[in-house]
Amino acid sequence: MTRIYIAGPMSGLPLQNYPAFNAAAAKLRAIGYTVENPAENPEQPSWAHYMRLAIGQLVTCDMVILLPGWRKSKGARIERWLSKLLQIEVREAEEVWLAEVLR
Repeated sequence: MTRIYIAGPMSGLPLQNYPAFNAAAAKLRAIGYTVENPAENPEQPSWAHYMRLAIGQLVTCDMVILLPGWRKSKGARIERWLSKLLQIEVREAEEVWLAEVLR
C-alpha cells in the first residue's frame, strides 16, 4: 500500500490551512492510501520543531502530495526538495484527484 505525505502551506493561513490538509487526507484514505498528515500532529513550540517532526514522517512515505499554494510555503518547498533528493515521488494534489477520477 502506498504511504502518502501531504505537504502544503500552513503558516499565516486561517486555521493553519488544516481544513485543506484534513480534506486531502480524507480523500486519500477513502481511496485506500495510508496518509501522513502533518495537520494531525501535536502542537509544537516552534516552526523548526514542526519541521523536524514532519520530515521524520515524510521519509517514511512513498509519495508526497503537494496542496495548492505550496510554492509560497518555505516548509513545503523544503519538503518537496528533500523528497526529490531522496527519490520519493512528488505529485500535485490536482494530478492525483484527476488520476483517480479517470481510473
